[in-house]
Amino acid sequence: MDLTLGLVIGVVVIALIFDYTNGFHDAANAIATSVSTRALTPRAALFMAAAMNFIGAHLGTQVAQTVGSGIIDAPDGSHGLVIVAAGLIGAITWNLITWYFGLPSSSSHALIGGLVGSALASASVVHWDGVIEKVVIPMVLSPLVGFSLAAAIMIAIYWIFRNSQPGKTNRGFRYAQTVSAAAMALGHGLQDAQKTMGVIFLALTVGGFAQPSDPIPQWVILAAAGAISAGTYAGGWRIMRTLGRRIIALDPPQGFAAESAAATVLYGAAIGFGAPISTTHTITSAIMGVGATKRLSAVRWGVAGNIITAWILTIPAAALVAAVSYFILHAVVEG
Repeated sequence: MDLTLGLVIGVVVIALIFDYTNGFHDAANAIATSVSTRALTPRAALFMAAAMNFIGAHLGTQVAQTVGSGIIDAPDGSHGLVIVAAGLIGAITWNLITWYFGLPSSSSHALIGGLVGSALASASVVHWDGVIEKVVIPMVLSPLVGFSLAAAIMIAIYWIFRNSQPGKTNRGFRYAQTVSAAAMALGHGLQDAQKTMGVIFLALTVGGFAQPSDPIPQWVILAAAGAISAGTYAGGWRIMRTLGRRIIALDPPQGFAAESAAATVLYGAAIGFGAPISTTHTITSAIMGVGATKRLSAVRWGVAGNIITAWILTIPAAALVAAVSYFILHAVVEG
């Protein structure tokens, strides 16, 4: 088999493995709040999240185009494919490390960090303007917007239902959470499945099997949607505990407010700006925003601090692993 074709197939397989790890790593984003408030059983929540992820993956390709052409320029041929493969290995490694320790870090930023790290190691072009505009600025803004919007929704809920019976209100919001959790899972598919599509399309263009101006093939969309859905259904129980209980013990109105705010930010970033933002950062900051409306001490800021540290480390750590992976793969494949 031709070396380039073999490498393209290899990169596609690695990309789908990343997509699968993204699914089980980020399953908690969509359903941890609903499970912790007992709005949904864990298995029902996982099935719903997997289905909505699959549907969400078909709702657009703006984020995929950003990842596929707006972050790095990989040279054509086998060398470019080695760069893409190394970037994916960096992202998968960081996903597995943070999953093991139960830290909800960003699969999105692990992927971006991996691509940048392998590109730098290979002396390839990094579009720093694209990284800053489409990654760094949204990375800072999305948690702030998620925090503020969730707090605003929670304050509105407190005011609207101030004279309602707590038991009746909680029952109503358990039903509402089914909708908000579905919206969150749909946003996750819209955002995160597209990132894998972008990487696969990048591999196809570098390998000479597609042109940058071509639309993303339907098989790429289906494969990415299927992999992230399968990973979501596999579940990420370690991270689910962190998001569902360790930051703050949520009640149904708080869960609804956090999920609604996070879903709104995800849709706005993907459809409005084509920005690959982190679902993890967005839902975690929304949970913190909801908790802060109760009282600042309700949020376990020590746990939140550990999570933020993982956020800061994600891009450089994934970049470092990707750079090392590049040198190893380059020596094996082209040496």
